[in-house]
Amino acid sequence: MVDLRAKPFNLTEEEISWVRETLSSMTLTEKLSQLFVLLKAVPGVNEEQIKNQMAKGPGGMRWQGGDKESVWLQNQLFQQYSRIPLFIAGNCDDGGSGVLPKEGTFVATAAEAGASQGTDTAYHMGYCAGKEAAAIGVNWMFNPVADVYRNWRNTIVNTRSFGSDPDRVIQCVRAYIQGIRDAAPHMAVTCKHFPGDGWDELDPHISPAHNEAGVEEWTESYGRVYRTMIDEGLDTIMTGQISLPAMSRMLRPGIRNEDIMPASLAPELLQDLLRDQMGFNGLIISDASHMIGMSGVMPRSEAVPRCIAAGCDMFLFANDFEEDLGYLRAGYEKGIVTEERLEEALLRILGLKAKLKLYRDEVRFPDRSGLEAVGCAEHRKFTEQAADAGITLVKDTRHILPLNPAKQKNALLIYVQSTPNSKAYQGDGMRALITEELERAGFAVHQCPSFYDLEVENGPNPMNFVRMMQMGPREEFKKKYDVVFVFIYVKGYAQKNVERLSWSSGHSMEMPWYTEEVPTVGVSLNYTNHLVDCANIHTFINAYGPNRENVRAAIEKITGKSAFRGTADESVFCGRWDTRL
Repeated sequence: MVDLRAKPFNLTEEEISWVRETLSSMTLTEKLSQLFVLLKAVPGVNEEQIKNQMAKGPGGMRWQGGDKESVWLQNQLFQQYSRIPLFIAGNCDDGGSGVLPKEGTFVATAAEAGASQGTDTAYHMGYCAGKEAAAIGVNWMFNPVADVYRNWRNTIVNTRSFGSDPDRVIQCVRAYIQGIRDAAPHMAVTCKHFPGDGWDELDPHISPAHNEAGVEEWTESYGRVYRTMIDEGLDTIMTGQISLPAMSRMLRPGIRNEDIMPASLAPELLQDLLRDQMGFNGLIISDASHMIGMSGVMPRSEAVPRCIAAGCDMFLFANDFEEDLGYLRAGYEKGIVTEERLEEALLRILGLKAKLKLYRDEVRFPDRSGLEAVGCAEHRKFTEQAADAGITLVKDTRHILPLNPAKQKNALLIYVQSTPNSKAYQGDGMRALITEELERAGFAVHQCPSFYDLEVENGPNPMNFVRMMQMGPREEFKKKYDVVFVFIYVKGYAQKNVERLSWSSGHSMEMPWYTEEVPTVGVSLNYTNHLVDCANIHTFINAYGPNRENVRAAIEKITGKSAFRGTADESVFCGRWDTRL
């Protein structure tokens, strides 16, 4: 049974009494409902809708969208209409921007923090995430990401992992958690995505995904990260929709390939490995249940109860809550979820709520004055510091840096972005921001068009494609331009397994034919692995953030006003010799 006196709960007898009394007061429906963290997908505050949703008794809530005032009010109403104190979860990979994208502070990506010396950036990510999320009523952080980045093709955790070195990951995960604890003492933290993403190139949002590390290799990498955090009192672990075949085969000799399940459905990984061998006593929550890594491997009517039976204490998101609750009830009635397993899950859920002091009104209902911390000047300063510390000169093999705008004034700006997926596209504003910052540094900027923008400006027209192919005479090009800047902002999530560089049209003038004509500088504002697609850009920088602070810091380093301080992870070279040239 669950020991609520032991870490990570460390409850007093009074708190244990609250847990026991609360549990004994619950109906079966309330008990089963407590195992769900639901999603409020429609932004906005509708008190009657919130009241009705909370009447269903979920254990926790996530939401999408909203400004700080409305989200603060929404979360107050969540708690007001919940009979049992509610987990309110946030996902803050990069800082407070995770819960408030427009108003919250983007500090840095994990890749940026991993590239920095020391752990200040990771700490500030956690600190800002904790401070800003707690201000709006969040009490459970679905962070930090504890994945070890072993496959450069893996884009789902490319920017979200602290790196390929387990020791570096441990340092940064520890610092992020300390930042949370210092900023928000009544907030739980989570390491994810157990048993570890970053090994293969598949995104479990859209494909069954696997960690194919051998038992020994996993134990010394991913396993070491988790064991360290468990020993240090980690509150919760989120299971990835990712299998660990070598470990499953060792723990279940003779297991058939078709029976190797993602961790959320694998009792050998959650009970035998995570609970018994690794000694984790905290709460286990599944990753999102709509991910194909889970929903694509068995019928949902089986997956819902089997997830709990396998060892998850909570189930993240419902497809249809009434239906999923019915599936769980049916699994309970059939004995798939035993009474003992249900009570264990509930003790951990209520035990964590007790640890966080959610039974206290002053904890559940933060004062509106705390909203002043969201996006404050102190936090924005951390963004500048992170950019200065992390931006990385991946290579400069022809030694063209630093550039002098007085002598290399005329610059061609090529902006490469993700393919727009909406007819409402009107540009993302980044080209204009980059242009402003280059001009601020003293460059005269000429913009290379993109096919997308030509289509917006001129309407659909075959001549737009023709124009994108017109590169012009080389000698005129060399007379006109002193330098070419290629700024790349490619992003993606839960749509493709592998995100690669994509030019805006075929045979486009954007493509790097110019690298042998004039000095060329490539700058990535997001992913770290673009050299695989443009190895012949001989000066390349990973700047990590599509924001003014990171763009300005990158340009200052390019022009020699400050030094590059970041260190490139080996994965940036994508296992190829030509990316180093």
